[in-house]
Amino acid sequence: MTDNSDAIGRAAIAAAYDKIRAHIRRTPILDLSGREFGLEHFPLHLKLELLQHTGSFKVRGAVTNLLFREVPASGIGAASGGNHGVAVAFAAHAFQIPARIFVPQVCSPAKQRLIRNYGAELVVTGARYAESLAACNEWVRNSGAMAIHAFDQRETLLGQGTLGLELEEQVSNLDTLFVAVGGGGLIGGIAAWFDGKIKIIGVEPETAPTLCKALEAGRPVDAEAGGLAADSLAPRRVGEWMFPIAQKYVERVILVSDDGIRKTQEMLWNTTRIAAEPGGAAALAALTSGKYVPAKDERVAVLICGGNTTAVDFSR
Repeated sequence: MTDNSDAIGRAAIAAAYDKIRAHIRRTPILDLSGREFGLEHFPLHLKLELLQHTGSFKVRGAVTNLLFREVPASGIGAASGGNHGVAVAFAAHAFQIPARIFVPQVCSPAKQRLIRNYGAELVVTGARYAESLAACNEWVRNSGAMAIHAFDQRETLLGQGTLGLELEEQVSNLDTLFVAVGGGGLIGGIAAWFDGKIKIIGVEPETAPTLCKALEAGRPVDAEAGGLAADSLAPRRVGEWMFPIAQKYVERVILVSDDGIRKTQEMLWNTTRIAAEPGGAAALAALTSGKYVPAKDERVAVLICGGNTTAVDFSR
């Protein structure tokens, strides 16, 4: 398998950030103590990427694709569990490009509504992401449109890696970072940016252990794809582009239960009034469930990567 470290490294990510920064938000850090979640004291920093345009980090990769690639007149296509589709629809609207977004039936109504609101054509097809991806690929082949992959594409990883660049500027002397994993574009880009300087820990639902299974097998392999966070953290396998980066730089992967994710969502809301979707709360669940216990004064950051939830719904 090809080592993509050079193609997705600090210089390339910094160049991407310079190009996309006018089109994204620099999301804030919330500084806390582990005690606020019933844990021992340790410095805890939440990177609030759910405050990004469209409610997730995915806009970074979507915009990078549009600014670094030549878009045909037929427009763009994307398959998504939800958040990537929303991000591509947003970016397409901003640059006045026609877009068709394919999502599975597990895509939440909130995310489907956002895609439509940005003017993209929405196609709901298949039970899971893999089936939507197959439908998208067929349409792209027939239409000549440009596909923007949710996680297995160089430009996507470069865009997501800009989140690591921001975090390093915002939090000094960071020891450990927790990142939720679906297809791996986010953790791959971030791990490439930090280049082994800090511990990167992936967090996956027990019901969708894509990176865990890949690391055990030594290559991307099919894994289960279900559970509470299935619309954001349940592709069939991790990407080829990110996997060598994960092998090199991801310290370990922690699996968390759906119940642990749900409880963490509730804790986030009760403690900070942050309404995170299941995939957005998964990384913090590694701490709140006791699966990882930081050392005293270990400086820990957690990426709250998505907030597209119907927990607070003003549409009715």
